[in-house]
Amino acid sequence: MSSLTRSPFAALALAACAMLGPVPSAARAADGPDPHAHCHDAMGALKRATRSTARYTLPPITLVRDDGKSVSLPAELDDGRPVVLNFVFTTCATICPVMSRTFAQLQERLGSERDRVHLVSISIDPEQDTPARLSEYARSFGAGPGWRFYTGTAEASVAAQRAFDVYRGDKMDHTPVAFLRAAPGRPWVRIDGFASPDELTSAVRELIAAR
Repeated sequence: MSSLTRSPFAALALAACAMLGPVPSAARAADGPDPHAHCHDAMGALKRATRSTARYTLPPITLVRDDGKSVSLPAELDDGRPVVLNFVFTTCATICPVMSRTFAQLQERLGSERDRVHLVSISIDPEQDTPARLSEYARSFGAGPGWRFYTGTAEASVAAQRAFDVYRGDKMDHTPVAFLRAAPGRPWVRIDGFASPDELTSAVRELIAAR
C-alpha cells in the first residue's frame, strides 16, 4: 500500500464540519437535523490518502440512473472506458460535497479526455435519493455526460457497497473512498481518504496510458 500526499480537501471537510458552510441546494436536507451534525469522521478525514489494489466481483444488480433508466451495474461499469467510482448521498453536508467537488474538478482537468472516462457516483441513501434528486445534485456540481449518478433499492445499494467493501451499516459512518479501474477484468485501484483532483487526474491518466 502506498501513501498519497496530504490533500487540502481534507481541511475543507473539517472546516465544513466546524462551520457547516454552504453546500449546493440539492445537498441539503429538506427537513430535520443536519445529517452530519456530529461530524464524527472529520478528524479522520485529515489522514493521508492511501492507495491499494484489489479485485472486486460486481454483483448482478439493477440500479436506476439519474435519467430514470434501469441499468445493470456490471454492464454500466464494463462499457470499455476507465471507471472512477465513489459512494455518496445528497443530504450529506461534509464528506460527499468534498468528494463531488473533487470529481467536478477531475472532469475539468481531464479536458478533451473526459469523454474517455466514466465517472460513477452511487447513492448510499436510495430512499431519499430519487433519480430526480440525483439529477438536480449532478447539475449543482456541473456533472458532464460522462459522470452519472445511480440509485435503486436499498438492497441493491447495500449489495454494491458490500461488493466494494465500503458498507458500514449506517450512512452516517461512511468514509471517503474512490475506486479506479482501467478496463473490465483489470484490478481496481482503491484510494482511501481524500485524494486531490490533481492526484485523481494523474491516476486516471496512468490508467489510460496503461490500456
